[in-house]
Amino acid sequence: MKPIITTSEYASESAGPRPPVLLDVRWQLGGPHGRPDYEAGHIPGAVFVDLDAELAGPAGRGGRHPLPDPEEFGAVMRRAGVSRDTPVVVYDGGQGWAAARAWWLLRWTGHEDVRVLDGGLVAWKDAKGALQTEVPAPAEGDFRPVPGALPLLDADGAAALARSGLLLDARAAERYRGDVEPVDRVGGHIPGAVSAPTSENTGDDGRFLPAPSLAARFKDLGADRAPEIGVYCGSGVSGTHEVLALAVAGIPAALYAGSWSEWSADESRPVAKGPDPR
Repeated sequence: MKPIITTSEYASESAGPRPPVLLDVRWQLGGPHGRPDYEAGHIPGAVFVDLDAELAGPAGRGGRHPLPDPEEFGAVMRRAGVSRDTPVVVYDGGQGWAAARAWWLLRWTGHEDVRVLDGGLVAWKDAKGALQTEVPAPAEGDFRPVPGALPLLDADGAAALARSGLLLDARAAERYRGDVEPVDRVGGHIPGAVSAPTSENTGDDGRFLPAPSLAARFKDLGADRAPEIGVYCGSGVSGTHEVLALAVAGIPAALYAGSWSEWSADESRPVAKGPDPR
């Protein structure tokens, strides 16, 4: 199954006998809360999910967006109507990061039928899709999370993978180089990591590049020569977008969820600067 779905494919499935559960995960780093925008208009049937409160645990030693408690995450998904055997589609405002975070969490906790709406709400509006303001009250789902279905790295695992395989840094290139660091304690990257900004996964419209183009991109970064691939970002959100892009290309990858926010908070960990991985 493809990990993404087009607006036309979703419209067809939503009108069919087994419509997907639809989750709205509008979120922007440092921006306003997504709930007011959701209430002002969302794709019919969509349930709002709060990334900061429901798709992440409290910020701390594990980074700015550590993984949520699996049981608490499961309760959120059940309230949204998610069951073990129901398909799920996730969208956000168009950037794809937040939707990818929800996709990754559901896949990591064992749900097998989850897709991201390619291009998000922007693509839906471009296709003249309807919006509604009514907030749905879905029936309780039965989804019970079983973590471990997707590979996950800790800091030590990420450091080891940067030496033995391919560790991709999904942040903007200037943060990778350490030219700027607007959020975390120090700029730079994990030694050995390769710069691979998420912005290069999509076109100007926010939709993912075709699978062959993504495969070629990651091959150029060394994916075809690596026994294992891992991804990190600033706090484990945009990195899931990179994992999703790799999945579109048919390439499995692990996520370092703590990412740079966890790595850089420990002054004993090494930091590399500049365009060179080392």
